[in-house]
Amino acid sequence: MFTGIVQGLGTVVSCDDSEGIRRLAVALPEGREAGLMIGASVAINGVCLTAVALSDETVSFDVIDETLRLTNLGQLTPGAQVNVERAARFGDEIGGHVLSGHILGLATVVALESEGANLSVVFDTPPALHKYLLAKGYVALNGASLTLGDRIDSGRYRVHLIPETRRLTTFGTVSVGDLINLEVDPQTQAIVDTVERVLASRG
Repeated sequence: MFTGIVQGLGTVVSCDDSEGIRRLAVALPEGREAGLMIGASVAINGVCLTAVALSDETVSFDVIDETLRLTNLGQLTPGAQVNVERAARFGDEIGGHVLSGHILGLATVVALESEGANLSVVFDTPPALHKYLLAKGYVALNGASLTLGDRIDSGRYRVHLIPETRRLTTFGTVSVGDLINLEVDPQTQAIVDTVERVLASRG
């Protein structure tokens, strides 16, 4: 389980592809490697991955083809920065919202709106996910827990970012055309799916 509170930026050290699996090595933010063990879960750009090898401040993950297909991890190259969050522990403060690290699709950045220190990011979303996205509702973008500002039109939404979010996450260097991992709020997803099933059963 994760909370969507990104703990810093990691740097991709290497990407080695073999037989449908990518071995992704990431240098974690300073101090975030403390206590990390093989088998632990770490969110990289919001994707829940399992640590398979450790070396100093670098941790390696095996990323299967399905994850590469559904997320932006397949586009990473050495030197790229990624959002990092260690798994939540019982007793931790939940500053964002509960996340599983299971990405449902990719959002595309279509516009950046800057005014002073404020930055708004407009992104387009896959049609299958529109029903789960509500103005002022939760969403996770590249693993960062954010509130949807407003719906511009069908499938396009705006989020507003404070300078601290931009400093700590990949949104500090976001560009139009970037593909962003999208995880919808699981509670909203459960409610929408349940209502649909009930209505369908009633004909």
